[in-house]
Amino acid sequence: MDDRIIITADAVDRRQLVRWRNAIFAAFAVGGLALSTWGPRLPALRRDLDLDTGGIGVLLAGITVGSVVGLTASTPLLLRFGARRALPGAMLVIAAAVTSIGIGSTVFASVPVVAVGFVVVGLAIGTLDVMINVEGATIERAIGRTLMPLMHAAWSAGAAVGAGIGAAAAALSINPATQFTAEAVVMVALALFAAAAIPDGPRGEPEEAGSKLSRADRFRSWFSGWSDWRLLLIGVVMLGAELGEGSANNWLTLAASDGHGRSPSVAALFFAAFAVGETTARVLGGPLVDRLGRVRTVQITSCLGVLGVVLFILVGNPVVMLIAVLLWAIGVSMGFPLGMSAAADSGPNPAARVSVVASIGYFANLAGPPAVGFLAQATSLLSALWLLAILFVVAAVAAGALRPRSPRTAEEPVSP
Repeated sequence: MDDRIIITADAVDRRQLVRWRNAIFAAFAVGGLALSTWGPRLPALRRDLDLDTGGIGVLLAGITVGSVVGLTASTPLLLRFGARRALPGAMLVIAAAVTSIGIGSTVFASVPVVAVGFVVVGLAIGTLDVMINVEGATIERAIGRTLMPLMHAAWSAGAAVGAGIGAAAAALSINPATQFTAEAVVMVALALFAAAAIPDGPRGEPEEAGSKLSRADRFRSWFSGWSDWRLLLIGVVMLGAELGEGSANNWLTLAASDGHGRSPSVAALFFAAFAVGETTARVLGGPLVDRLGRVRTVQITSCLGVLGVVLFILVGNPVVMLIAVLLWAIGVSMGFPLGMSAAADSGPNPAARVSVVASIGYFANLAGPPAVGFLAQATSLLSALWLLAILFVVAAVAAGALRPRSPRTAEEPVSP
């Protein structure tokens, strides 16, 4: 018989719960830092590897290939190793892969080394993203209040820090190998902190803890989520938001430099403005959600995202571009975290349902950039961004799926 504790509100005291929450905040930050590592330096990577825009798109497709494996492997890894080992392990793999991308481009100028690095980092980030969202939903239920937007703000804050580092490194002509290796050291330190703070034991509700589900039963429970039309519509909302975010992470600097003629350092600053804008919107978005609800919040932010992308495509004035980037950032800010909360509330087995929509949203984050790259190769990079505007509209239309089925009753906060 499994004698490990089941992590529920009754099983975790306040001090342990706070450390667990902070560890997941740190893991979210690592995900954002990782995805913003190479975005501001794509002009340098393209130069060092002697590739065109289409070639960069092919390399970024490696992230998608790896993420498909990572998204599929995340649940078995959680069951096999538990979050305390699997989650920090994914963070360490991310650090190693980021280092290999920097060294492979700067030291060896090797496309194969960089390609393998992108595949591995995609695998590890895809795995990490599902794990941290499942953990975040569990912590939300244990604490008894909404924390997911703040957790995703930690992801955005990590992206903002990474963007700032990238912009500074570009301005100071610091090569990607040095920059990426330094950021990997930070990721390793946060992974060690998470390993010490995350409680051991399987996650679950009290009524689920006593049942012994076979692997086949667990798989059927997870697979049933893919036949729930409401859950899939939540995934569509998240798809629109995440494709907008992933495309900004990977193409915003090149779109500003190639499409509007801005210098690499100025283009990197636009990327930093995007990350700061997204983080700010998530930190301040809680009261708006409490007042307007999930549906109207996502509808409003998605419409602002449409306006931002259209302005960015059509207007090259730097002030208008900055406003456009900030509106674009607001547009992507709330779809994913509110989708996570909506999925957890949408039916039984919240962890499995969160895993389904996290997979959809994160796949869009990683599949979107190569799709934009291939469209850019056929047309132009600015023209390819019209895809984002279209998907923002789709997200606004599908936002009704985020409406709670019944009034949500918050649990009492955990007492020591």
